[in-house]
Amino acid sequence: MDIFEIEGPVRLEGTIEVAGSKNSTLPIMAAMILPGGVSTIPNAPHLADIQSFQMLLQSMGAKVERLPDGTLCIDSGPLNNPVGEYDIVRKIRASICILGPLLARFGKARVSMPGGCAIGDRPVDIHLRGLRALGAKIHLEQGYIVAEAPAGGLVGTEIFLGGPFGTTVLGTDNVMMAAVLAKGTTVIESAACEPEVADLAHCLIAMGARITGIGSPRLVIEGVSRLQPVSYRVIGDRIEAGTFMTAAAITGGSLRICNCPIHQMLAVTDRLRHIGIVVEEGENECTVRYDGQRRPADITTQPYPGFPTDLQAQFMALLALARGNSVITEKIFPDRFMHVAELNRMAAHLRKEGPSVIVEGVERLIAAPVMASDLRASAALVLAGLAACGTTTVQRVYHIDRGYEKIEEKLNRVGARIRRLSV
Repeated sequence: MDIFEIEGPVRLEGTIEVAGSKNSTLPIMAAMILPGGVSTIPNAPHLADIQSFQMLLQSMGAKVERLPDGTLCIDSGPLNNPVGEYDIVRKIRASICILGPLLARFGKARVSMPGGCAIGDRPVDIHLRGLRALGAKIHLEQGYIVAEAPAGGLVGTEIFLGGPFGTTVLGTDNVMMAAVLAKGTTVIESAACEPEVADLAHCLIAMGARITGIGSPRLVIEGVSRLQPVSYRVIGDRIEAGTFMTAAAITGGSLRICNCPIHQMLAVTDRLRHIGIVVEEGENECTVRYDGQRRPADITTQPYPGFPTDLQAQFMALLALARGNSVITEKIFPDRFMHVAELNRMAAHLRKEGPSVIVEGVERLIAAPVMASDLRASAALVLAGLAACGTTTVQRVYHIDRGYEKIEEKLNRVGARIRRLSV
């Protein structure tokens, strides 16, 4: 098992490149089931989650390989086993995205209930409700979702995807991918509006799908009889970009961040500027600079275009060094606070109260051994380690490898001192 040893405090300065979006790449890999044939993603990130999804596609008969230039090549023509096995699906929640494409292409699917980070309940009932509305018969069997399309195939209809937890990104992805090959017109109301959902829609259009309303809560999909393979570049990863923006702020540094989807990050830049951080926007890039102060701020996570839950932990580390009291409220995953105890080990003053954390700013963080509990919590601990006095040891960094491509190498090139060690 690998660990990070992080020497701090440091000041980050220079240029850093954001990888392709993980949360776009995974459902787009699933979408490449639909046409058969060879499709490619030239800028797919090199991540543990991508490798797990690659194994999932291969287990169903697809041929998947990385070309020498880094392009991810997926030949779904040979795919002939529409089963998502438990041993692979349990590793990554986005595996549920194969359900819609398998059902649309083969008329049947058997997919294990998914796994992923332990950050609270994320039920798949809305996915199933949407697919049932298209005519699928679905039941659960020994931990597997078993779905079958009617004899004439899926049929378009009006579908409401809202629920007690708000909109669902993966649920919207799943139903949209099933609907593109359904007969007639499908209208998805209360669709998720995240940029990654829009990215998937644009990829499907490149395959020949007919989708309007992209980026809005109302998607209209005119079913087509077939799709064609495609080569598609995914958008830059806004969560990785936000993590690097926070890294500049927490270390008192200055970073130029390239391949940054800055115009999809208004809520993030708003909070950074409120805190006192300078953000200069460019075309698909930005420069983030500490300007001598960190003010407290209140943050509430919300579906896009609100503040992303995937940056909540990183901003908590930043606000731990702000002068004054901040309140962070988690509206997406109420249990996503496992990093609080670990940050407190580093001399932060954090107090959880229901769905909120009260952050009392301190003058400095102090290095300590800490344990990563999930993907974004591990990023927060790395950021805290960069700012803390002494050597911080972060255990279970396999979590961070799921969503950040060689993060220690990228940060070291701009002034960090991070060692990856096997223990």
